[in-house]
Amino acid sequence: MAMTEQRLADDEIRKALGQVPDWELLRNSIRREFKFANFDQAMDFVNKVAEVARKMDHHPDICIYYNRVDLELSTHKAGGLTGEDFELAARINEISEQ
Repeated sequence: MAMTEQRLADDEIRKALGQVPDWELLRNSIRREFKFANFDQAMDFVNKVAEVARKMDHHPDICIYYNRVDLELSTHKAGGLTGEDFELAARINEISEQ
């Protein structure tokens, strides 16, 4: 997926969503919940996500609930979803599989 800050059309969003398993479409964002055995594993995951997000200069909304991490992605500058959101979602999925 090419990274772009241009807002995606609805059909592009549906297609891109099919390429990032377990992410759900909200109004102008995508969201996924991750569960871990304990707080330390959740924080290790969050730190890995943060490193990738910093490198991409694209930052998710992150909520941590002990062993659960909720991530939400949207491109605020574009007012919705862009290719960057789906690229980061794909990279986050890879992190979660490590």
